[in-house]
Amino acid sequence: MTGTLTRYRVMATVVGVLLIVLILIGMPLKYLFEDGSGAQEAGEWITTNLGVAHGWLYMIFLVTAFLLSRKAGWELGFTIVTLLCGTVPVLSFWAEHRATARVRAEHTDELTPSAA
Repeated sequence: MTGTLTRYRVMATVVGVLLIVLILIGMPLKYLFEDGSGAQEAGEWITTNLGVAHGWLYMIFLVTAFLLSRKAGWELGFTIVTLLCGTVPVLSFWAEHRATARVRAEHTDELTPSAA
């Protein structure tokens, strides 16, 4: 369970950070500055390149979140909310915190290293 949770947390953080940069930095630079300006070109680069990266990494996030949900035994509603929160800037961090807290509360015995 520890490895599955760690992979989920890493992907949730990476996807969340990229989405924030894309939406809160790249998009305003691209659309609020004059065409051809340095800021507009930086926004164009961010939205083009980070947009593609975020798209691919979001697919990996979906897989890691789904695998965690099956291993942790989440009900469908909790799983869907967790998956969809990766599409909303900042909300993905809340969802990661919520999912991690639930796994830690419900699967304590599987997360602690064995004494063997």
